[in-house]
Amino acid sequence: MTETRILGLLISDRIKEAGRTQLTLSKYSRLIRTRLGFHELNDNICSRSGIIVLHLTGNPEEWSVFEKELGKIGGLEVQNMSFTY
Repeated sequence: MTETRILGLLISDRIKEAGRTQLTLSKYSRLIRTRLGFHELNDNICSRSGIIVLHLTGNPEEWSVFEKELGKIGGLEVQNMSFTY
């Protein structure tokens, strides 16, 4: 059986939380197959909130450790989807 995990991260204040979030993503980069990040941007404003979508790879046991570490970051909400096939 194969499992695929997708994590969604909602960052409520990108300016405040970007540093710690990036350090954690770098620490677990071996588990990240795909990373997609976006936030609202136009001529007048750059949103303080943002969303990151991660497609994980590697050892599923490490995914939970990674997810728990992300959950310790204030202002960061973590949601996951798992697919088994």
